[in-house]
Amino acid sequence: MKKTDGKELEDSNPRLEIPWYNRLDVVSVTFLIFILLVISSAGALKGSGRDLDHWENLQRFIGKWFPPDPSVFDPVLEAMLETFQIAVMATFFAIGISLVLSMGAANNLAPKWLVGLTRMTLNVIRTIPSLLWALVAVSLVGAEPLAGVIALTFYSIGYLGKFFSESFESSEMKITKSLRGIGAKPFQAFQYGLWPQVKPQIWSHSLWMLEYNVRSASIIGYVGAGGVGTNLQIYVDSNSWDKVSMVLICILAVVTFLDLVGESIRLRIKSRTGRREQS
Repeated sequence: MKKTDGKELEDSNPRLEIPWYNRLDVVSVTFLIFILLVISSAGALKGSGRDLDHWENLQRFIGKWFPPDPSVFDPVLEAMLETFQIAVMATFFAIGISLVLSMGAANNLAPKWLVGLTRMTLNVIRTIPSLLWALVAVSLVGAEPLAGVIALTFYSIGYLGKFFSESFESSEMKITKSLRGIGAKPFQAFQYGLWPQVKPQIWSHSLWMLEYNVRSASIIGYVGAGGVGTNLQIYVDSNSWDKVSMVLICILAVVTFLDLVGESIRLRIKSRTGRREQS
């Protein structure tokens, strides 16, 4: 029998060379693009830095924030209540409108032409910042809380419409089709086949939007859309930084409370959904 050495075996079984571009995955390409963007954006760090040398001015400015002025607690608390009401109403209206629009933006529920049109509409709405929506609303109805509700409603629709449509697209359509096959009406198929699957995600996204709107409602009042932002504008314009710090403390307290409550509700929804899937 003829002996063969290792070199002959390697020659007879050449390795399959894979082109370098086929060895790249999505994560690697995305990371590379991000690094290139970071390098190209380094110009944003340019500056004289002369103000950084004036530490005494910085210390003096920070000192004006403390201690917070407790005399404005009552009006700030009343304004925070109005801010919360603006956020609640805006989130409520946005949920209803977004549910309808999201069905038109889901590939498994709507024809392609409607999906493209609806997604383009949501992209346009989402592109406009909340402050710009507030300016438009103030020009329409005046400087009052209704302007804040209108502004945050439109702003929220852009996000909730996207989130809800993604929830619908990730759902399993077999149950819905089976219900339709045995004679169920479209609404019944949606109610018993599709809605139970997406309801946890819908509630989770809605709670997140409410928390976000409380923060946004605190800012849009700066342009006259109601809420604690109006107080913030007055205190900033008068350089009353101790009053500004009291406003920020109240905003932080409310947002933290809502975040804890929202997280608790989301965990309950998740655990309940898990028990239903196991049963």
